[in-house]
Amino acid sequence: MKDEVQTHDFVEKWSKNKRILLPVVVENELELRLYSGTQSLCIGSYGIEEPVGEAFTDYRSIDLVVVPGVAFDASGHRLGRGKGYYDRLLPHIPAYKAGICFPFQLVEEVPSEEFDIRMDAIITCDKI
Repeated sequence: MKDEVQTHDFVEKWSKNKRILLPVVVENELELRLYSGTQSLCIGSYGIEEPVGEAFTDYRSIDLVVVPGVAFDASGHRLGRGKGYYDRLLPHIPAYKAGICFPFQLVEEVPSEEFDIRMDAIITCDKI
């Protein structure tokens, strides 16, 4: 999305040494799929490039999840876009969760519900 920190360079760099999974919107859910290079991407929902291939479901083998958001607070609360995609996916993944945003998206307080999954850390990035 245009108002989110771009992670393309990060994904490309680390995919040479790490297994990178990217989200894919399938109806009302997010699936994770293995990134195997730019040639394996196609334009999916919301005009976002998404990897093709089978869904990845070995959630316990995931070490780190980097999650975008509209806003975050210092307590790790995240405000998404209101569709609940990450709210439904994140409870299944026990990995360390890092929210990623621009500095202006780090706010004093994000409203939260009991089902909201808190981030373990928030990473701010100045670069678009």
